[in-house]
Amino acid sequence: MIRIGHGYDVHRLTKGRKLILGGVEIENGGTGLLGHSDADVLLHAVCDSLLGACAMGDIGKHFPDNDDRFKDADSMLLLKEVVKLIKSKGFSVNNIDATVIAQSPKLAPYIDLMRKNIAGVIGIELSAVSVKATTEERLGFTGALEGIAAHCVCITEQKDKIKFI
Repeated sequence: MIRIGHGYDVHRLTKGRKLILGGVEIENGGTGLLGHSDADVLLHAVCDSLLGACAMGDIGKHFPDNDDRFKDADSMLLLKEVVKLIKSKGFSVNNIDATVIAQSPKLAPYIDLMRKNIAGVIGIELSAVSVKATTEERLGFTGALEGIAAHCVCITEQKDKIKFI
């Protein structure tokens, strides 16, 4: 059984935080994303797409922001836990396609490392992970440098649920 999942996340930019996207720390003049965890919008969108494809809720269900165990949590570890959860239900990941929406900073120099991080944690080929970055031409909250957003779609497969008659 093949399933498609979609994830979306957004966090506000604030001074005094590290900017982490796709598990990569990005220099941004001391401005990062505000959140209970490390606020990695890209990995949160990836997690939500995987959980959604498997009908297992969302990242907030599994790692609530009112639980101190996840305060300042590394989202690479959260993704690792999501992968364990979906694998425990017989799912595997075929591919990931994600887009980060940020007016600044320019993300092109970091994309390959983000892809490697995601592929490594999920356990899929690098060629099965796409990460793109775009601006919104100074429109909306991302264009006004108020926050960063990310979308992700994925395809998963659940082989042990298929029965042929």
